[in-house]
Amino acid sequence: MNEHSTIHLQSTVTSKGQTTIPKELRDALGIKEGTPLRWKLESGVLTVRPKTKRLEDFVPMVPPNGRQLSIEEMDEAIGEAVAERDRRSRP
Repeated sequence: MNEHSTIHLQSTVTSKGQTTIPKELRDALGIKEGTPLRWKLESGVLTVRPKTKRLEDFVPMVPPNGRQLSIEEMDEAIGEAVAERDRRSRP
């Protein structure tokens, strides 16, 4: 699924205000147990998004010596992080 695809699904709210995110949506968005969700109500439209990392979450990637990285080094580090995330997400 790409970001321009549309999926229409339905779930029900329980008496405790809980609902289940359909598996197809969880899989499409990479939502796993413990994934924080952001809820937004605007003009009567409810939007729910998985919380993504902020720039501050990547601060540990900055070398302690403060050396500036080249674009190639940044690309390599990003590629390694994506590969690690992919490895962790597989059963």
